[in-house]
Amino acid sequence: MKRPIVIAILIGVFCVAPIGDLLASYKEEDSAAAIALFKETDLSLEAFFDSSYGFAVFPKVGKGGIGIGGAHGKGLVYKGDEIVGRTSLTQFTVGLQLGGQVYQEVIFFENERSFENFTGGNFELSAQASAIAAAAGVAANATYRHGVAIFTLGKGGLMYEASVGGQKFSFTPL
Repeated sequence: MKRPIVIAILIGVFCVAPIGDLLASYKEEDSAAAIALFKETDLSLEAFFDSSYGFAVFPKVGKGGIGIGGAHGKGLVYKGDEIVGRTSLTQFTVGLQLGGQVYQEVIFFENERSFENFTGGNFELSAQASAIAAAAGVAANATYRHGVAIFTLGKGGLMYEASVGGQKFSFTPL
């Protein structure tokens, strides 16, 4: 019984990880373009960029799955307007899912404590943490939850999903 599960997990990891690595980026210009697109998509996100203690931007996250799935992306961490480190996102999910997609993600940190939790290098978001799909005016009513606010923007692909999982992040200071 354990063998099929292990095989399925390995297939998911080997299928998604290369896609994520191809898409992932630590480039400042990719993060700047993602930030500009988030602000353009929802003008009310400007308030989060201006008032948050810091934020992490993932310009390209690759996600895919067939029953078992995962996602991977790389990005930069900002404190104010200054880049203070690199980060990576890894996600594993289990459940009804089929397909693949590419999206952008930004995580805002409400205060020093939530920022320090993230930059401690072992930050995780549980299945209960929910991201808000950025669209015109959505951020105006959004609030921080447990010190973070998460927004995503789809870039392409098609993914049918009813799954549970979590995201794990790494942080490397510059």
